[in-house]
Amino acid sequence: MDRSPPPFFKQGPSANARLLFFALLAIALLVGDARYGALARLREGVATALYPIQRALLAPRDLARSASGYLADIDRLHAENADLRKIEVANANVLLQVERLAAENLELRRLLAMRERTAVRSAIAEVLYETRDAFSRKLAIDRGQQHGVLAGQPVIDARGVVGQVTRAFPLSSEVTLVTDRRATIPVEIQRTGERSVAFGGPADGAVELRYLRSSADVREGDLLVTSGLDGMFPPGLPVGTVSAIETGSSGFVRARAAPVARVESSRLLLVLLAEPRPLPAAPAPEDAAAPSRGRRGG
Repeated sequence: MDRSPPPFFKQGPSANARLLFFALLAIALLVGDARYGALARLREGVATALYPIQRALLAPRDLARSASGYLADIDRLHAENADLRKIEVANANVLLQVERLAAENLELRRLLAMRERTAVRSAIAEVLYETRDAFSRKLAIDRGQQHGVLAGQPVIDARGVVGQVTRAFPLSSEVTLVTDRRATIPVEIQRTGERSVAFGGPADGAVELRYLRSSADVREGDLLVTSGLDGMFPPGLPVGTVSAIETGSSGFVRARAAPVARVESSRLLLVLLAEPRPLPAAPAPEDAAAPSRGRRGG
């Protein structure tokens, strides 16, 4: 039985002949291209023709890389943003501390300058807290009897009089501010030298002169300073600046003044360690009728 393909499929050379032909052709092309560059033009044309197809096939890969890079950049930016926020908070904290220290340093320098201007011994004190009392204005400081602080001693800041020590404990003291309703300080008007007494004002944050003569020479803007008549406050310490003048129905003039010192905001204060001056002793009464003793001659 004949199993050979029909004559219709027997066309051209055999498979082995074609394999040999194409192998020899490939070797010839390789040798020719290697030695003479015969296929360079053909290779360039094929590469140019295939370039759009290559770009189309690589587009999904490039898109995936771009999306991956975009997401990675977003994560990196989020991390950097979080780090910058932490650095900003840390820097803000440091900046606030630096500003606070600078303010305290400036206040301390002013206190030292005030200390040099006063001839009285003094001690620098820090405010511990403000007493919680709606009817008084008092502070607690970290200096007491162990530091030479006594009741009655003046308390000032870099600008002027803050108040007076009213209670002294071994390690702390209580200071009544000049704005307290029960505070009184002998003062004088610096411009004229007229003396009076400054009381804590009925309004918070003010002092007032209550019983000035109707002819008293007082003006808005006048500076009130301590007169030193109480024997405790040195003379010339700034107390307040006259802000308003009122004439009462009784004929007396009342002047309201704003304290010069930062009464309720200073953190560092200066306690003047002044010793109270004793009042002069009253002279002893002389005997009106002293008996005279004499010898009678006889």
